[in-house]
Amino acid sequence: MNITEATKHYRNIFERRTPEQIRTLAHIKRFMERLVADPGFRQALADNPDDPKSVAKRYGIGVDPNEMLPLYHRRYLRYRFTDEEAQWPLAVAWDEYMKDMFRHRDLLRDEGSMEDIHPRFHAWRERQIRRSMSELGGSGPSITHPIVAFELSEGCTVGCWFCGLSAERFRGYFPYTEENASLWQDMLRAVDGMFGSAARTGFCYWATDPCDNPDYDRFIADYYHITGALPQTTTAAPLKDPDLTRRILALFDKYRTVTNRFSVLTVKHLEKIHAAFTPEELMGVELVMQNRESLTAKADAGRARERQAKLRAAGKPDKISELSRDHTTIACVSGFLVNMMKKTVQLVTPVPGSERWPLGYRVFGERHFSTGEEFRQCLESLIDEHMAESLPGSWPARFRQDLRFEPMEGRFKLHSRSTEHTIQNAICGETAGALLAQGNLSVADVIERLVEDGVSVLVVADLLEKLFQAGLIEEPDVGEVPQVIPDRQTASLAV
Repeated sequence: MNITEATKHYRNIFERRTPEQIRTLAHIKRFMERLVADPGFRQALADNPDDPKSVAKRYGIGVDPNEMLPLYHRRYLRYRFTDEEAQWPLAVAWDEYMKDMFRHRDLLRDEGSMEDIHPRFHAWRERQIRRSMSELGGSGPSITHPIVAFELSEGCTVGCWFCGLSAERFRGYFPYTEENASLWQDMLRAVDGMFGSAARTGFCYWATDPCDNPDYDRFIADYYHITGALPQTTTAAPLKDPDLTRRILALFDKYRTVTNRFSVLTVKHLEKIHAAFTPEELMGVELVMQNRESLTAKADAGRARERQAKLRAAGKPDKISELSRDHTTIACVSGFLVNMMKKTVQLVTPVPGSERWPLGYRVFGERHFSTGEEFRQCLESLIDEHMAESLPGSWPARFRQDLRFEPMEGRFKLHSRSTEHTIQNAICGETAGALLAQGNLSVADVIERLVEDGVSVLVVADLLEKLFQAGLIEEPDVGEVPQVIPDRQTASLAV
């Protein structure tokens, strides 16, 4: 089984460090978890500035905070990521580790590349990545755009008040029976055969919790044996079934392809997790601090978005976390969302939470299946309908709704929440931009008007295609595009 660059890099993070270095990192990690989540810990550090080591020891943390002051102490933050940081070796060790982890995140995004095995899907996903970097604000760089997610249950037992996907009440799980296992393996073989190593980016939860399915570890073990990657596990209920959680962690120890995640709901929840697992046992688990007192932000999607709206309507402060940033969605998949209970496949991609897409992801289309072959046909059908290789002439010609158009001589600018795009084309840039900003013409109509003005069809086609591939053109909803494409030369930009 071929090992991808992402897996090689991830395993090397641990293999090139000595056991003692890993132990030290595990305890630094626990210190950082307490720092982010626990106001009591932060206050204890503030109350004992000359003896932070005693505070760390009280919380079972076996490192000296004096050796990592740039990670947390206000007076020393300016030394972080500078040559002077060498005075605090634990800070250097942590920052090097985090650099490795961020590199792995980027490699996971690259692992979804399908340029050779499925160019059409590849081009669509690349457009979604470029769009996301422009449209999603602070959420954009952290999203790796996996190509598939499987839900192995329906609904969720946890009921987090901030759930960015507004998970419904739990309605049951997909058991690992002989029949279900056969279907599951057929589906994994279909994904692996169609998309190659990109299938390794997939995972097995969404608006569900993995620990709601007692057979979850058997499903992800199949995933590894068929695709070569053990899916990431994110759970808000790691203590619900400790044996299941330990089986999941054992699979990580055995195959080691990606870090798992536990969502922490309260400070007491954090204390229970820390009591149940040693720092070393959680070295392969990121604790996502979702408690109200944590120094992390909630995404403006799902129930968190609903809660903010209710607070504003009641005339109350709408602050729902200690810190706020431009965090627009927790969705990450640019590809297929599959529910094994309902036997549905949706084509989705992350978007900012909004009135139109309150859960922070857009649904392009949906299909139903009952067999592995039907599942494959569903994937092919969604690709055929929604993944245009080049900008179709029948599409509405308009910029994304979030972009603000600024005309300029021979060019124009498009402003998003986080990016300024400058498009230069001395021949037709300003006019083309104005027609797209107008938004009431088809692509073919825009080309025809510019050609009538004396612009070469090749020049226009090239400009519009570049805008399309950059993710700046709004992709239409089902029903917006005429079923019969106009019979004219400019019906497609594939020139």
